[in-house]
Amino acid sequence: MKKSKIVYLVLFCFTILTGFSQEKTRRQIRAEEKIQKQKEIEKLIDAREFEFVAQNLNSQIFNFVDLTTNPNFIKFKPDFIKSDMPYFGRGFSGLAYAGSDTGLKFEGKPEKFTVKKNRKGYQLDVVVKGQQDSFNLGLSVGFDGGATLSVISNNRSPINYFGAILAIKEEKKQ
Repeated sequence: MKKSKIVYLVLFCFTILTGFSQEKTRRQIRAEEKIQKQKEIEKLIDAREFEFVAQNLNSQIFNFVDLTTNPNFIKFKPDFIKSDMPYFGRGFSGLAYAGSDTGLKFEGKPEKFTVKKNRKGYQLDVVVKGQQDSFNLGLSVGFDGGATLSVISNNRSPINYFGAILAIKEEKKQ
């Protein structure tokens, strides 16, 4: 009877110890998730197909504007870029007056699309000509997906957007 209790105790301890030894720590799980996110971002950048969504902006006139309630995006594709971003800044010559121009809304084929990898992430430089203006887009993307977009155009003051890049969602056809 005493031997069977000892055998059961040894088996019980063995099962508990093997169960604990196979669990991953939170640090290991976070490290694996971080590596997975880096691979996803690298895949998006290499394909040059992703969407930038801004969460806030900074311009010469406004220090900080929250954009989480405003739908906004710039869709990057190797042969086509489409933008629907709000603009809070100063416009110069060549822009329509009295509300007909409501932001950075343009689409076109990129004239320049370069990608450079550095130690902090990726730097993308894109030049797109819209109907009335030319836009120089500088996008800095971190390995975690966080991004900063700087837009310089001929007819507007510079503006910076802060947000993230995501995979392009398929549009629903009606």
